[in-house]
Amino acid sequence: MKQRMAAPAIGAELTASQETVSFEARTYARVARRLIPFLMLCYLGAYLDRVNVGFAKLQMLSDLNFSETVYGIGAGIFFLGYFLFEVPSNMILHRVGARNWLARIMLTWAVISASFVFVKSPTVFYVLRFLLGVAEAGFAPGVILYLTYWFPAARRAKALSMFFMAIPLAGILGGPLSGWIMHSFQGVQGLTGWKWLFMLEALPSLVLGIAIILYLDNGIAGAKWLNDDEKALLKRNVENDRTRTTEHHSIRSFIGDRRLWLMAAIYFCVVLGQYGLTFWLPTIVRRTGVADPLWVGILTAIPYVCAIIALPLLGSSADKRRERRLHLAIPMLVSAAGFATLPMLGSVGPSIICVSVAAAGILASSSLFWALPTAVLGGMSAAAGIAAVNCFANLAGFFSPAIVGWLNDLTGKPTAGLIFISSAVVVGAVLVFLVPARTVNR
Repeated sequence: MKQRMAAPAIGAELTASQETVSFEARTYARVARRLIPFLMLCYLGAYLDRVNVGFAKLQMLSDLNFSETVYGIGAGIFFLGYFLFEVPSNMILHRVGARNWLARIMLTWAVISASFVFVKSPTVFYVLRFLLGVAEAGFAPGVILYLTYWFPAARRAKALSMFFMAIPLAGILGGPLSGWIMHSFQGVQGLTGWKWLFMLEALPSLVLGIAIILYLDNGIAGAKWLNDDEKALLKRNVENDRTRTTEHHSIRSFIGDRRLWLMAAIYFCVVLGQYGLTFWLPTIVRRTGVADPLWVGILTAIPYVCAIIALPLLGSSADKRRERRLHLAIPMLVSAAGFATLPMLGSVGPSIICVSVAAAGILASSSLFWALPTAVLGGMSAAAGIAAVNCFANLAGFFSPAIVGWLNDLTGKPTAGLIFISSAVVVGAVLVFLVPARTVNR
């Protein structure tokens, strides 16, 4: 009789377990639907305002008599402002809440981005790019930190990869949009196309900055769209996750954590490749013989389409297999191969194929990387650590366009700059294997 009753009991336990798993999956799907598309839209606006200078360059350099070196320094000096204010920004966000702070960031950079219409000299160009970096500092690392409030490490790679899909989306939408604005608005009201570009593309960030205040919650406790059971599940999983992370109790222990410096070095190499792509892609396409800014914009969308396919596939694979290092290193090496092959090509078709490979690899790497530091840091250390790693690594955003611009002027060819980017990405891929697998593969 006891044996006959055992089977139903086991069946009931399995059913309860399946219901728990199903409830958890539904809850995280609900959180993802609520947060990720909106945050993607905000980051799309951020990225568009950050890199549209690459399209403005097609007209601005000749209008203002700027050299490639002036452009490279101006494009990169953004990241010096970013570097100085990123860590304080993330720590303030952790203390005062995401909603108001992220809104402040967006509204400030929208105003500064529109102010590029007044650029007439290298000095004004440099100052506005620096201030744009100051204004935007903390947005991307702030969102990365914000997502750790909702998603445990085991679910974070997919969430981050979805968020970072905003970068290729900015390329897909921003390329044709930027090309169309410069093509269609040239001379309207006596303004050149590149001035209209800066003014019109600042508007989405202005609107979204206001929307953040109305839409975003600071954390699980304030989410009225969740019921009590869902809140309890999310809170329990995040708290359990934090027991396996490191919380530094002094500035000395934080600075002395060699893992942070290693991860910063890896991400430095990723960012070198990422901004080597975004700041120079329109120029690469133009050098294949495409003259019309509209067609340059359309063709630059193709590599980002490839990237937007790769991002969710690799993010889901990394979470499913609980493997982080190979999922990061292999896309980096694939991207390096794409950059290295580009100098050998001259026609449009083969160049677009190679740059598509480079884009898919490097943009997937930029999201997959964040599964590493968020797996080992918790609490205020996560706030400061994410910002510190991103802060140091984004100095590559200064060095990448500055060095590539200088090498292009020095040699008269884009070959040296692309080889430099490819080599840096390979170095970063090698460094990935110095991170112990046991600390991040969860």
